[in-house]
Amino acid sequence: MKLLASTPARVIAWVAASALHALAGAQDHAVPAFSKVDSMEARVQGCVTCHGQSGQGTNSGYFPRIAGKPASYLYNQLVAFRDGTRSYAPMNYLVAYLPDAYLREMAEHYAKLRPPFTARTPPTVDAATLARGQALVVTGDRAKTIPACAACHGKGLTGMEPGIPGLVGLRQTYIVGQLTSWRVGERNAASPDCMKRIVSRMSDADITAVAAWLASQEAPTDSSPDSSDLVRMPFACGSQR
Repeated sequence: MKLLASTPARVIAWVAASALHALAGAQDHAVPAFSKVDSMEARVQGCVTCHGQSGQGTNSGYFPRIAGKPASYLYNQLVAFRDGTRSYAPMNYLVAYLPDAYLREMAEHYAKLRPPFTARTPPTVDAATLARGQALVVTGDRAKTIPACAACHGKGLTGMEPGIPGLVGLRQTYIVGQLTSWRVGERNAASPDCMKRIVSRMSDADITAVAAWLASQEAPTDSSPDSSDLVRMPFACGSQR
């Protein structure tokens, strides 16, 4: 609106103040949730670059899907990164000064999410290797005292409450990296560390086979973790306490 030269100064000041107030209000409504420092969206902005906007993971092969995993598992990993018992510099730095309650709320946030799965990875190994991977995941290897992955990670490999993660939707390179880290002692879990016990019995070929088969599987219709079932597990696992 054009103001006349004869308009009183107090009217001009009122109009200007009203315009500024309206502009401020419009900007407030336009502010995305992640810009509000007390929102969950703000807390997880450091996660989305690597793990995706909804924790669905990325196609890089090194940043896993975290959405839908049991909250206790996610919380344990965040604490491990913060306290240095699990080593990956960007994560160690990101959560270095965050308190337990803050990390638990972040874990509970991602545990509730169910975004679509990213496209599965086409097999990069031969049929015999895939068959070996399937056997280890579904039935295990009695001769090497290796239980089936499904015995702990759920019938649909979507994890088990409260502390065992799902394996579906993970990339082959990530699975190989984590299993290898467990075998060489770079990654560990609460005692008794059942993953350390299992992976120490697996050869490089076994690890490759398991990772390739898991990465090639179609996404489940329901990615929710199984309920806790200690009877089904082959032995005691510290993650389930």
